[in-house]
Amino acid sequence: MVDERRPSSPTHLPARDRLIVLCLAPPAWSPPGVDPHTWRFALAEDAVDLLATLAEVTPAVAVAPVDHALAEAIVWPGMPVYPLPRLTSGTIFAAAAADGYRQAAIIAPDAPDLPAMMIGKLLRPLSSRPLAVAPAVTGGLLGLAATLPAPDWLPDVDLTVDPGVLRAAAPRPGLVAISPAWHRLDGPDGLSRLDPGLEGWEATRALLQG
Repeated sequence: MVDERRPSSPTHLPARDRLIVLCLAPPAWSPPGVDPHTWRFALAEDAVDLLATLAEVTPAVAVAPVDHALAEAIVWPGMPVYPLPRLTSGTIFAAAAADGYRQAAIIAPDAPDLPAMMIGKLLRPLSSRPLAVAPAVTGGLLGLAATLPAPDWLPDVDLTVDPGVLRAAAPRPGLVAISPAWHRLDGPDGLSRLDPGLEGWEATRALLQG
């Protein structure tokens, strides 16, 4: 993978201490004329390919038990798969903490052209704050990261939550770091924001081209 898609290390934690979890929830939207299952598979494949090449993190996938076969079809060898009853911050962070990780980030499944450096920027504030969020341009979150165990004031949320809800739940708003926003393909407006000049996202790119 080219260097511009690889983030610099945000902390000095070894990979075994930091988990990056693709939250493989069904997409909220698919382009007209594209089979929703094929769309979901392409998005997931591109996201997994990005996470698998990141330095100094352990990539993983969280998925509903009914979608376990989908996860197994796209993960790289040795990549953990977490079948969970709910794909929320509470269940994902608890699973990561139970496996001994000290930090974890949850990443949305529908941002195929996400630059790797954006994940680094999401993780970096955890050196001094317990929670960091990356807003999605169209609302909700692109990602959510926490030191583990997650703070007890963090509500059990999914990636549709507004960042302001999390800042309001914290004892002090400054405990929740806000990293740069990025777009998701959660509606037709997202297509115009895709950057064809960025490396990666081959599966989604090929599907959209034809």
